[in-house]
Amino acid sequence: MRGYAHVIKEDLKNKDLLLAGTEFGLWVSLDRGSSWAQYKGGEFPDGVAVRDLAIHPRDNDLVIATHGRGIWIVDDITPLRALDQATLQKDIAFLQIEPSVQRLNSNGGWSNGDNMFVGDNPSDDAVITYYQKKRHIFGDLKIEILDPAGNVVGTVPTSKRRGLNRVKWGMRLPAPTVPPAASLAGGATIGPRVMPGTYTVRMTNDKQVYTTPLKVTLDPRVKWTVADRQANFDLSMKVYNLLGQMTGDVGRINGVRLALENRAAKTSDTNFQKRLRDWSAQVDTLRRKIVATKEGGAITGEERLREFTAGLYGDLINYEGRPSAMQVARADSLARELGDVRRSFDEWLARELPRINSELTQYKMETIQVPPVTAVPNGGGMPSGHLPAWFSRR
Repeated sequence: MRGYAHVIKEDLKNKDLLLAGTEFGLWVSLDRGSSWAQYKGGEFPDGVAVRDLAIHPRDNDLVIATHGRGIWIVDDITPLRALDQATLQKDIAFLQIEPSVQRLNSNGGWSNGDNMFVGDNPSDDAVITYYQKKRHIFGDLKIEILDPAGNVVGTVPTSKRRGLNRVKWGMRLPAPTVPPAASLAGGATIGPRVMPGTYTVRMTNDKQVYTTPLKVTLDPRVKWTVADRQANFDLSMKVYNLLGQMTGDVGRINGVRLALENRAAKTSDTNFQKRLRDWSAQVDTLRRKIVATKEGGAITGEERLREFTAGLYGDLINYEGRPSAMQVARADSLARELGDVRRSFDEWLARELPRINSELTQYKMETIQVPPVTAVPNGGGMPSGHLPAWFSRR
């Protein structure tokens, strides 16, 4: 240890855990002072003078008073309490994970100036802490979250450095896949929160697999029940999957539309070129029933099935109580409307595509093949509102 000590504190629950504030940083001992290691977690500045320490008895947070760098708080020192000599000898070990509370969704705050000094609110994510004896160098390193049925519902970025590591899981599924359009589908940029229950954290380190349970609970302040929450989740997932189906439908329509435009650009026969573009316009009329093609949203009146569905989805995931009867009916209505567009497109294909392909064959051009009806897997495709290079705002 460099410098001299200003303060030494014994942990409130583990007498072997000592914390020392020195002229050059914070130091930690797990064996009641026999050996020490400098604390270098988070963005805590190296070498700052630590003048006083306090441990919050309820939240288990360590409050650090520095000279010149203000007050710092280390959230939840429970993992430090769990470290002992047996754990330190392991290659990898999960440390105690507290139950993760799904806090109430809330919005607010203000844009503060440089003279405002505020701390961050508690994280809305589940915090996972693990220990690595050595820095990970070879092989795969990944952390997955499994639901009670054993299905992978999330992945978490990992840290390869040795010592204590903290990673976070948002307790959400991936965001839904949304058809490309002229504007961002703001209501569908995040996935729904998973249901309360006991999940499994699985780390794969090269060929070794380590697991630990993770309990997810409701915020005790909420007024709804787990059954209400389940009803909301089920409807959210119905709309979530509807967006995926919608993406698949738009992909099929765009495939035919762009193929027609491509053939039109390659022929020198102006009459045939006009017919191809007329057919493309017919297909595009169906696409415009699903997605908005002008920026501005409700301001310009350009809202279609995609925008209405994303709005309903956003309403559901931002209030996790039992959905209203109107929301249930709205989801059914949007599904029927999408089904109507899909049937219209299939009827158009049955009526027009054989004739189109026959003419293409006469002009010695490649015929148009339509992919089967499939829903785009949600969470694994295009980000909401992303516009690929081939998309036209016409």
